[in-house]
Amino acid sequence: MKIHLKHYLVGLCAVALPAMAQTLLPQPQQVEWKKGNFNWQKPYRLECRQTVAETSAPVQQWLPAKAVTAETKRVVILEKGNPAWNDEAYQLYVSADTVKVCAKNEAGFIAARATLAQLTADGQQTRAVMISDSPAYRYRGAMLDVSRHFYPIEFVKKQVDLLARYKFNRLHLHLTDAAGWRMEIKRYPRLTELAAWRTDSLWKTWWDGERKYVEEGTPGAYGGYYTQRELRDLVDYALERGITIIPEIEMPAHSEEVLTAYPCLSCTHEPYKQADFCPGSISTYDFLENVLKEVMDVFPSAYIHVGGDEAAKASWPTCPRCQAKMKELGTTDVNDLQTHLIAHMGRFLKSHGRTLIGWDEVIDGNLEKGTTVMVWRGLENATRAAAHGYDVILSPGAYCYIDAYQDSPADQPEAMGAYLPLKKVYSFVPGENLSPAHRAHIVGVQANLWTEHVPSAAHAEYMMWPRLLAISEIGWNGTKYKDYDEFHQRAVNETQYLRANGVNAFDLKKEKGDRVQSAIKHKAVGATVIWNKKYHRSYPGNGPTTLTDGKLGGWNYGDKPWLGFLGKDCFDVTIDLGKVQSISEVGADFLQCTGPWIYFPGTFTISASEDGKTYKTLFEKKNPDKNFPYYKTEWWSWKGKAKARYIRLQGDPVVHGGWIFVDEIIVK
Repeated sequence: MKIHLKHYLVGLCAVALPAMAQTLLPQPQQVEWKKGNFNWQKPYRLECRQTVAETSAPVQQWLPAKAVTAETKRVVILEKGNPAWNDEAYQLYVSADTVKVCAKNEAGFIAARATLAQLTADGQQTRAVMISDSPAYRYRGAMLDVSRHFYPIEFVKKQVDLLARYKFNRLHLHLTDAAGWRMEIKRYPRLTELAAWRTDSLWKTWWDGERKYVEEGTPGAYGGYYTQRELRDLVDYALERGITIIPEIEMPAHSEEVLTAYPCLSCTHEPYKQADFCPGSISTYDFLENVLKEVMDVFPSAYIHVGGDEAAKASWPTCPRCQAKMKELGTTDVNDLQTHLIAHMGRFLKSHGRTLIGWDEVIDGNLEKGTTVMVWRGLENATRAAAHGYDVILSPGAYCYIDAYQDSPADQPEAMGAYLPLKKVYSFVPGENLSPAHRAHIVGVQANLWTEHVPSAAHAEYMMWPRLLAISEIGWNGTKYKDYDEFHQRAVNETQYLRANGVNAFDLKKEKGDRVQSAIKHKAVGATVIWNKKYHRSYPGNGPTTLTDGKLGGWNYGDKPWLGFLGKDCFDVTIDLGKVQSISEVGADFLQCTGPWIYFPGTFTISASEDGKTYKTLFEKKNPDKNFPYYKTEWWSWKGKAKARYIRLQGDPVVHGGWIFVDEIIVK
């Protein structure tokens, strides 16, 4: 394929970095630095060997425009690599008078071009080096959610350029969800006339309100969609840069917008009532197949993502069509309806030469061989997928959900929750605890930016960069060697580069880091905890000793020092100090993060007893207000004078169904 890049990477190299060690990110597999530089401002001749004119076009068109003379001894050589090489492998040799690039095909030359761009930081000279390089994983992706908040096509192209610089090869677009349908489907115009537009620009306001859709052109309507022409242009733009666009069309859940525009596809046939397609209706399958036909016509990607996550299935048990379909399938389990629908779509895509990819909820389906599962929950789901023989892309929330806070929450824009700094992303080791046989099914990694709390393009960049640099490093270089300090310096350099070139990246130089987690000495350290209500199995902290181990938690509620409690009157523990003694202060350290429904208690009581039978209330606090800061820790305590052996602390969530998180009970 002949491509025309018009030297776009030269523009990316225009700003020189300060004098420092050369930045390469991701780090190539093998690098040997040499003395000297190749000066592109001096004449050179171009030599293409073994008919590489088309496959080497990415490098040829990157080369700075300079008079080329046949007489000069300075030469740029483009050469075919070993046929046995990985498709994206390349070798690069640079000296004062020679630049030689070897690659098997176009993908390898595209990877070499990205390295040359970083080596030529000032746009004029390339540092002398020998590089032998190939990717650790064949799939290196980033996902952008354009449903919750819609971003212009030019912004998406800008991100494609950045992804190419760091050797990503997939951009996954989350095109459909309750918040808005974002792709023109000519057969179903109501998807863009109605389902692409809502009443409020901010997702949070809309979601917490009436969740209404409005007709295109309504004053104040928020939304938008990409025409098929725009998307075809984006696909071509990305392919020129070595990136495949993967479209995602959600099914059977996250489809409120579709089922309002076309309510006949739901179980109740009522708009604004359903989130899940009706898997018992033939109309559902016709609709989804027709949509996917248009999707496949626009996107040449071998992978087509069908979502498959978080289906509530609320109406399926009572829907006559669903019940009839279950009888036909010979099952009494409504979960088998989703299995059937996803398997049906897998066969449909395979018949068109494509491969289904879905979130890890699709694992249990009777899916086609070659199906790929994107694991976002626990690593056990990677094991299950691999046991089925499916390929696995790892995208675990703990490391790859970059909608979380990347620094001290008090200093950051509102985020979805948790705390995911660059260091935590970099620490990710794909398949670390899997068996070698199961690890062999891991084909790649992906970071996801869900955009519930990301209302602008500038904010989206802020959340992506520089954390995507860590995913780039993991996906390309691998995780055999880990040195965060060394990586951090390269990431700081790249962040400088990005910010100097108009990218709204988070400034790593100003990073404050995690909440201080110093050890605390107090009377309850090591004391026995009597669990009147036990912590939730999903957030067990460090186990039974967590509340009296003298350790405070950081900003991430998923870290070990935090215990999670769920349900009405869920927090109820008694501390046994071992003997009656004088006390002057008792308190607990609580965390609030309202995105995942973690709240300070609605009521909180501290009582004390000398015999474990008769208790006296020392402290009681009522908290009727749900509008606390989005992310905060607070110390709630009693101070005074008392004698006690047993101290009981009780609390319930301020929101029904919410969580309480505690890291330490301190007694002085």
